[in-house]
Amino acid sequence: MNTADRSLIRNIAIIAHVDHGKTTLVDQMLKQSGTIKQESAERVMDSNDLERERGITILAKNTGITYNNYEINIVDTPGHSDFGGEVERTLQMVEGFLLLVDAAEGVLPGTRFVLSKALQLNLKPIVLINKIDRKDADIERTESLVQDLFLDLAKDESQLDFPILYGSGRIGFVSHDSSVRSGDMKPLFEAILKYIPAPVSKADHLQFLVTNLDHSDFLGPIAIGRVFSGSIKVGEQIICCKDDAVSAPVRITKMFKFLGVNRVETQEAAYGDIIAVTGFNEPVSLGTTICNVGYPLPYPYVKVDEPTVSIYFSVNDSPFSGREGTFLTSRHLKDRLEKELRTNVALRVEPTNSPESFKVSGRGQLHLGVLVENMRREGFELQLSAPEVIYKTINGVKNEPIELVLLDIPQENQGVIMENLGRRKAHMTNMTTYDDGRMRLEYLIPSRALLGFRSQFLTDTRGNGIMNFSFHGYEPYKGDIQTRTKGAIVSMENGEATGFALDNLQERGILFIKPGDQVYEGMIIGEGSREGDMDVNPCKEKKLTNMRASGSDDAIKLQPPKVMELEACMEWIKPDELIEVTPNHVRLRKKTLRAVLRK
Repeated sequence: MNTADRSLIRNIAIIAHVDHGKTTLVDQMLKQSGTIKQESAERVMDSNDLERERGITILAKNTGITYNNYEINIVDTPGHSDFGGEVERTLQMVEGFLLLVDAAEGVLPGTRFVLSKALQLNLKPIVLINKIDRKDADIERTESLVQDLFLDLAKDESQLDFPILYGSGRIGFVSHDSSVRSGDMKPLFEAILKYIPAPVSKADHLQFLVTNLDHSDFLGPIAIGRVFSGSIKVGEQIICCKDDAVSAPVRITKMFKFLGVNRVETQEAAYGDIIAVTGFNEPVSLGTTICNVGYPLPYPYVKVDEPTVSIYFSVNDSPFSGREGTFLTSRHLKDRLEKELRTNVALRVEPTNSPESFKVSGRGQLHLGVLVENMRREGFELQLSAPEVIYKTINGVKNEPIELVLLDIPQENQGVIMENLGRRKAHMTNMTTYDDGRMRLEYLIPSRALLGFRSQFLTDTRGNGIMNFSFHGYEPYKGDIQTRTKGAIVSMENGEATGFALDNLQERGILFIKPGDQVYEGMIIGEGSREGDMDVNPCKEKKLTNMRASGSDDAIKLQPPKVMELEACMEWIKPDELIEVTPNHVRLRKKTLRAVLRK
C-alpha cells in the first residue's frame, strides 16, 4: 500500500475482562482474513509460556491483517487489572476499540476498568457480546448491563452511540442478529471499516510515540509504537524526545510492520502505521517521541497508574541455597530486575539499606507473582517478604489503595461471605439477586484486606464463587484489619521428614510436606489449628523394639499435603516470614531460623 494513502488503515484495540475471549477472537480474525493458515495453533497471540498455562494475556501484543485492501492493525490487550500498565499505554496507539463482553458472565470489574481507560482517550467503541453459544448465555441482561456501564463512564453523548454485534470467537462467527448461531467474521470486519476512523496526521513533522519495547541480541534495543504524524524511512537520522530531554541524533537501521504473528521488514512508514524500529545506541524509554532532527515535538503520553503493592526481593540465604539455581547473587538479582524495568512499565525497583535486598513495587499480587515465576524458570533463587500495600499521605491524611470487588456466589453462602468481608473493613455498594439461585455482591475494600482473602473465599463457597477486582483509588486509612489467625508449624530439625513424625503432627493442623521431603530448622511445614507458632520435629523416627503394642503398629494414614503455590504463599505469610523460591521448589520459612532466637 502506498504510504500516501492513509484512508485504507484502521487501528483498533481489543479490550475485555479476563477470559472473555479476546485472544481466541483474534485467532479467528487472523485465520478468516487469510493472514495465517486455518490449521495453525490455537491462541497464537499468547507467546509466553505463562500465558498459555494460565489462559490469560499478560503482555499486550500487536498484529495486523489485510481485508479488501485495508490494513487493520490490532492490539490484543490484557484484561487483568494487575497488567493495566500494558492496557493504558497500548490504547494510545489506536483510534477505536472493540469491547468484548461474555454473554453469560456479563459486565465484570475488568470490563469497567479497560472501558474507562478507553473512553478517557476518546476512542470510538464497537461492542461485541461474545460466547452467545453458551447454554447459560443471557444476551438481553448482558446488553442492558453494557448500556448501563457506558452511561456511567461516558465522557460525552457521542460515546453512547455505538454498534452492538453478537457472536462466538470459538465457533468463528459474528452477526448483527442475536439469534444467529453460524456464519463468519465478515460483519466484524465491515463494522471496523465503517465505525473506526482512519488516522489523521497530528503535526507537520515526524511524531512516533514509543509504547512498547523489545530487545534483540543482533539489532539492540527495539522501539515499538505508532506514527502519529509525518513519515519515517530506513537510514534517516532521528532524535528521541521526552518531556524536556532531547537525545543526540541516531540513524534508523531497520523497520518492521506487523502482519499476523510475523514482523515484516519495510523501508518506509507514515502516520497511522504501527511499527518497530532499530538503530539505538542505548535503550529507549516508554513515552519517548521519535522526531525529525531539528524538530523536537514530544507527543503527550498517558502516565501509568502508580503501583499499589510492594515486596522485598532478596538473595536466598536458607540452608538449601545454591542446590538448584544458576543465578544466586545480588548482582544477578539487580541485573534481572533492571532488565525487567526496560519493558515492564508499571514496575518500580528501589534499593534498600542492604545490598542483598531490593524493594519491588507493582500493580498487584498477580503482577509481581508473574515476574517471580518467570525468574524461577530462568534459574534464579530468591526470597520474598510478605506483600505490603503502598500508603500515600494526601492533605496530611494517611490514605490506602482501595479495590472494587465483584463477587458472584450461591445465595446460601451469602451470610459467611458478608461476615468475612465485614471484618475486613469492606463497604457494600450493590447487591443483585438472580433467579438461578446466585447473587452478585459489589464491595469497596482495602487492598491489604484482599491478601489472604481469595483462598478463604474459595473455601467458604466450596469453589463455586467467582471473584474479580480492580483498582478503585486511594481513600483514608480504614483502621487495623485482623490478618491470619492460625500459627505456623515450624521445623526445629534438619533432615528428612518421616511418615511416623508427620502422622503425629497432622492432628495439630494442615501439613505442607510429605514423608521424604528435606526440611531445615526454621522451615514452615504446615499451618497450625490455633494461634501461635509451634516448633516440632518432623524428622522423628519410631524407636525399634521387639515388643508389639496393640493399636500403635497400625499402618500410617497421612492426609495429602496442602500444595502451596507461589501466589497462595504470598497471601498466607506474615511479616516475620519469607518465601524461598528456587527453580523446583517454593518453600515457606521464618526470617529467624533458630527457634531459640525467635522466643
